Amino acid sequence: MVIGYGIIQLRIPESGSLKEKRSVLNKILKRAQNEFNISIAQVGDLDRHQYAQIGFALVGNESRYINGKVDHLLRFIGDLHAAEVLNSKIEIMVVSDFLETADWETGKYDEF
Repeated sequence: MVIGYGIIQLRIPESGSLKEKRSVLNKILKRAQNEFNISIAQVGDLDRHQYAQIGFALVGNESRYINGKVDHLLRFIGDLHAAEVLNSKIEIMVVSDFLETADWETGKYDEF
């Protein structure tokens, strides 16, 4: 299993209030969820009306696939032209070793 996650810092220059910012962010978040089927939410800069930090996470089987999806997500958000992508920090974690060591034969609910 491969997990891709990160934080994207955005600037929303047309936003004059937190209400306008929320409107723009809702558009970005909903469209990204629909397009990529990922978990995404605002995680920082909550009180600044022209800046936002959004966090996201997605899961897949291959690092190459996840890396491509993350690159596509960054391009997608930039191409919306609703906000300017200032910075991003992305990490890709492979957890296949964890699954190999897990004992799936016995478990808490096997006795039912």
